Amino acid sequence: MNKKMILFYLSILLYTIFLTPLIGWDLKVEAFVALVIIQILWIGRVFPLAFSSVLLILMLSFNFFTFEETMGYFGSGIIWLLFSTFIIASAFIKTGLASRISLKMLRMSQGSGKQLIFLSFMLMFVLSLFIPSNIGKGSLVASVLDSLVKSLKKIVNVPNLAKSLFIGVAFIASISGAFVATGASSTIYAFGIMGEITSQLTFVSWILYFCPPIVFFLILLWVLFMIYFPPESVDKTLVVRLIDEQINELGKMTVSEIKVLVIIGMTLLLWMTESLHEFSIPLIAMLGASFTVLPFSGIWDWDEAKKSIDWDMILFFAATLMVSKMLIETGTVIWIADELVGAFGSFSPYIVLVFLVISTALIRIIFVNVLGFLTIIIPIAITVGQSVTTIDPLIMAMAVFLAGVPGFLLITQSPVHLISYSYGYFTEKDLFRVGLLSMVLWVAVVFGSVFFYWSWVV
Repeated sequence: MNKKMILFYLSILLYTIFLTPLIGWDLKVEAFVALVIIQILWIGRVFPLAFSSVLLILMLSFNFFTFEETMGYFGSGIIWLLFSTFIIASAFIKTGLASRISLKMLRMSQGSGKQLIFLSFMLMFVLSLFIPSNIGKGSLVASVLDSLVKSLKKIVNVPNLAKSLFIGVAFIASISGAFVATGASSTIYAFGIMGEITSQLTFVSWILYFCPPIVFFLILLWVLFMIYFPPESVDKTLVVRLIDEQINELGKMTVSEIKVLVIIGMTLLLWMTESLHEFSIPLIAMLGASFTVLPFSGIWDWDEAKKSIDWDMILFFAATLMVSKMLIETGTVIWIADELVGAFGSFSPYIVLVFLVISTALIRIIFVNVLGFLTIIIPIAITVGQSVTTIDPLIMAMAVFLAGVPGFLLITQSPVHLISYSYGYFTEKDLFRVGLLSMVLWVAVVFGSVFFYWSWVV
């Protein structure tokens, strides 16, 4: 019997014991067991994520909500924000504009290996404005860097430069996704749930909260890579020439690229001025997505555009919202939060925060899908923050969110790690060694944000 079948039968056993009307458990216990079952299915990859999400819908509808209440989550604004950003991002990549911007940014390095590494980090942040997928960003940048490194290797061996570039892709893809509210599916979820506890959270304020700590860590990571993997000396004119060759292959900027650039620029402008016109971020995103399909402004027809929508991810995303709702509505989150606060009752509330952040960073090691993990940990952090009056619930949630976003130690911690590793430029030992130091720096930056930055701006 294979592992997936064992996990499946375990899920059936748990459901039979706890969620059928044989004994009549406390509702919080039933909710906790339902959480365990869906995590077994998701983490164990017993079925594709989308089908496991369908099973979750059935479980919630039979045990916790009506079917209509459960399905109501497909009408959530952040579901349609994800839907719209899939279309915009795919249009950005399809026209070649993403590759052009990537190469133009890398050319700014002027052939310097050190600058090339730093600009590859910065490139991820720029792409986060346009591509709400860590896998999309990681795949695009890795393919561009691979072409460059392969060309360089024909003349000079550059193992350290390649390690920095490709481990950087693995680390920065997820971190840069936290930079803007629409940067990744996990960030869209976090933006939605944090927005429920404060009316002051906007597209611009999100950048204000997260840009400084993330950029500061980027600089620290760059310095760490310069020490750990000092880049080889390369002929700067050669590097510039190789990049120019790739830019020339793209040809002149097309009309489609200009259209997408205007659409994305308009969308970003409307997002940043949300407080003036009061149109919601999901509504603006849908407007931008529609412009890519409309006559004159569009670059493709609907039949082509709809292929870019990852319906499995949308189904999974809706399921994560349902999990959060179940944990909140059944009182399970309050129960867990009370237990945490009670366990640390004799200590400062900041000890609770430190425990939550460090626990989040450690538990994240076993979670491949960060979105599924955040649906559990962020509601708990918010509830804990509401229980301890010393710390703003938003600060507690932001700290846990940042701690849970990146994976530093194992190639199995995200699909982007696996993509980057597949190019063969670094080993698992390389990743673990530099990742351990990076993880310590990241947690330190999170604590620094809590104690020295967010308490001032929030």
